[in-house]
Formats: sequence, structure tokens, C-alpha cells
Amino acid sequence: MCIYINDIVKKFGNLVALNNISFSVSCGEKWALLGPNGAGKSTLLKIISGLIKPDKGEVKIIGEDPSSPKVRAILGYLPEDADPFPGLSVIDNLKFISAIRNVSEDRIYELLEILGLKQYANYKASSLSRGNRQKLAIAMAIIHKPQILLLDEPLNYLDIPSQEIVIDLLNELKNSTFLVSTHILSVADRLTDKVLIISNGSIKWKGEFSNLRSMANEPIEQIISKIIRGNFP
Repeated sequence: MCIYINDIVKKFGNLVALNNISFSVSCGEKWALLGPNGAGKSTLLKIISGLIKPDKGEVKIIGEDPSSPKVRAILGYLPEDADPFPGLSVIDNLKFISAIRNVSEDRIYELLEILGLKQYANYKASSLSRGNRQKLAIAMAIIHKPQILLLDEPLNYLDIPSQEIVIDLLNELKNSTFLVSTHILSVADRLTDKVLIISNGSIKWKGEFSNLRSMANEPIEQIISKIIRGNFP
């Protein structure tokens, strides 16, 4: 089991962000996190990544605490609106991460080429367009080909050709475990085959994409919307 979540609760003041969330992800599975804004998806990813702790409940990654060195070595995390080190150049951002991850510089130049960042290698991250900063953040998250990859809105700010490049790049990580939060259903469908629908901090549905499609003779977007609103049997 790569990810084990049991009875997680997280509050921010009087706001209950996550309310008794429980689920598990086997190694190699690829899950989409779907739900409205404020559903708790980003909070859940932060807890799994070890950035914040739940108020209640248990989180285990490969049987370890998320903050353990063993987990950090195999985990990749792309937060929403990720912002690389602004004062460092593109190449220095990647060299810094590659040193931490013990990755050869060949991987840096491979990602620069694939993501179209080679010409910006010596630009400071702060001077990049928002789309190119997003591509740099993606490169930093996957530079070590993580066994477990957490992605929060990975295609934010990317134009259509860049989206296609990133999707292809992520799909090359065939053996990695994915948990992907996205509002773009077509992206979820291309990167994952299982779905976890969250609303108001609670799980409303989980299962295979194929099962979700077969639930009714209507577009999958309408099915998901009804599940979120509690109007689906």
C-alpha cells in the first residue's frame, strides 16, 4: 500500500476542511481528485505530502510517516500555483533540486529540452511567464522520477501545446502512483483511471472512471455534478 488515509480531520478555525476522510491507494494506481473549489482537495494533498498535519486520524506513505526521509526521497509534489525559487535562475533551481534528489545533470537538460525551457535556462524564475514558471515547477517535482506523485492542478497556466507535452511526460512515469487534483476532466481521464470525488471535506464517491461513465445515460460531467450536489442515487 502506497498511501493509507484513515479518519482524517482537518480544521482551520471553525472551517472543517476535511471531515473523517478514509481511503487507500495501492502502489502503481493513478487517482484523480475531483470536486468543487474549497472541497478540501489541496488540503488533502498537503497532508499526504507532509507539509501540514491532520488534527485527527492516521496517514501512512509506504507504511511511514509522510515527513520521514524515506518518504521524502520517493515523493514528488506539485502544489497549486507553485512558485520556484524566484531569485534563482531556471538552471540553478533545477541544479539545487537535483543535488537534493541525487539526480545527474543529464536529467536537467533532458527536462529543459522537453519542456521548451532551454532558451530560458539562465533567466531568473521571477522573470518567466506564468506558464513557464509552471513548467519549471513541474520539472522540479518530477526530476527524480518519483514513485509517488501528488499534483495539484498541474496544467494551470499552460497553453494547449504545453499541456500535451506535460501529459506525455507524466504518462512516461508508468510505474508511479498518481494522485492528481484537477478541474479539467479530460486531463483526469488521460492521466488517471480511478476517481475520488470530494465535496465539503467529505468523500462523495470513489471508484473506476469506467464505472462512473456507466452510471447513467448522460455526460460524465453531469453525473459528477449530481454526485457533488447529492442528487445522484
